[in-house]
Amino acid sequence: MRIEKIVILPLLLCICVLARLLPHPANFAPVAAAALFAAAHYRSLSLRLALPLGAMFLSDAVIGFYNWKLMAAVYCGLTLPPIIAGAFLAKFKPGAIGVVAGALFSSVGFFLISNTAVWAISPFYAHSLQGLAACLTAAIPFFKNTVLGDLCWSATFFGGYALWQAAQTAFEVRRFSQLVPVKAR
Repeated sequence: MRIEKIVILPLLLCICVLARLLPHPANFAPVAAAALFAAAHYRSLSLRLALPLGAMFLSDAVIGFYNWKLMAAVYCGLTLPPIIAGAFLAKFKPGAIGVVAGALFSSVGFFLISNTAVWAISPFYAHSLQGLAACLTAAIPFFKNTVLGDLCWSATFFGGYALWQAAQTAFEVRRFSQLVPVKAR
């Protein structure tokens, strides 16, 4: 395993925990995007799952735990990027289309799972299709932040990594060109 693979996962974990602990708009967090990034770069499902679940657990330990049923749904929703969204990246070879599709799929899946759980445990919504629709409608402002967060953080992680790789390649080309003498004509 290359050194970058060893460094990236703990770095992403730290970013996710810190971003959740620092003030931020509701649901504008990097956890799903980091999990999506991990899905593109790690074959081990256990490593890909450890990132979002570990980040959530560590930050929840500081923020405070809440209703266990809702927490289970939130954690379940955050397993979608490493399990399923990686398929978008495998199909589209971590390009923009795959990243955007994976981020949007993750956002929609998380929205449906977490808010269905809110509806199921909440005494404020009727346990009917109308109650579910009311719950999902009330959660739309959070969904907007989830989509924006997943897209922005995905662009940051994937774009930052691409820039880092380009800089690394340029450095290696420059270093190699200094080692190989150029023949005079």
